[in-house]
Amino acid sequence: MAATFQSYTFDPRPNYPLVITAKRYWKPDSPYLNDPSAHTLVFAHGTGFHKEQWEPTMDDLYALMDGNDGSVKVREMWSIDAPNHGDAAILNEHVLQWGYEPVFGWEEYARSIHAFLTGFGTGVDVDFSTHRLVGLGHSMGAASLLLSLGYSPVLKFDSLILCELMAMASKYTGKPSEMLVNGAANRRDIWSSLDEAYRLLKGRPAWKVWDDRVLRIFVKDGMRKLPTADYPDKTEGVTLKCSRIQETACYRDPVGATRAYRLLGPMARRLPLHLIYGAINDYLPQAVKDDVVENAVGGPENLASLSRVEGAGHLIMQMNPKGLAQKIHDALSKPARPAAKL
Repeated sequence: MAATFQSYTFDPRPNYPLVITAKRYWKPDSPYLNDPSAHTLVFAHGTGFHKEQWEPTMDDLYALMDGNDGSVKVREMWSIDAPNHGDAAILNEHVLQWGYEPVFGWEEYARSIHAFLTGFGTGVDVDFSTHRLVGLGHSMGAASLLLSLGYSPVLKFDSLILCELMAMASKYTGKPSEMLVNGAANRRDIWSSLDEAYRLLKGRPAWKVWDDRVLRIFVKDGMRKLPTADYPDKTEGVTLKCSRIQETACYRDPVGATRAYRLLGPMARRLPLHLIYGAINDYLPQAVKDDVVENAVGGPENLASLSRVEGAGHLIMQMNPKGLAQKIHDALSKPARPAAKL
């Protein structure tokens, strides 16, 4: 990681039962560290991943900003784990067995983001209300950012950049969810070591298309030593921080994607929305993407921008983080408020 970073644990208990883990990233020599007009980027990840998956995209984005004319000013970046993913999953593993299986609602990630950014807890001494926030989410994380706007006090984002947003009308929800549940429930999740995990994943077709930086981070930061609460009798090897049980629980949320879909129109009137899709229509069919733009949003004219990343499908930041960073940079380069509104 090119930037300096610091890890945090945010504790909203007893008001909310799940602790939250996050990382702050910044460039010590940046002229914008104390610039109130510069943006603070807040990243949310997709199901089955973790906050560090964004780091290659961040690195590529920093490289683009280092070469620009100051049109994109970033104060710092934050990446937040869903409470059943990444480091948060370890801290919450026993609580997650009570009421968060077999379904983990995406609203829980939204509530975590909201609690974190409003300071509704302890462990992070930052007043985000004084920052110009831009939310960047992938898949479930993009939907959770949208959902987080429905709580009080209201989060004030300058804009949202939603990457392969998992939002769709109810008529489309069955097939993608079923495919993802089956894939997560049946995949291997125990390896003898991190080295073996990397080697075996690197050789499989689904992971061969990943940027190698992202795959190495997935192994290094997305796995943990055994035993765990789900595997108390296994004492050797490594497994996923986000367990198969919790990953499938996220995919089983019956309403997260449709609630995000219904929020798109109102939120496009409230703040600039940028949609970024992968050019490969794998998990999300083209019909779903067209429906989001034409019906949920009311047409591309109601978006701040609409773009596609070549060489990437739904796993956009895993397959082409450099291309995604360019589209994010393009979005950040646009005026904060679009002229056109619904």
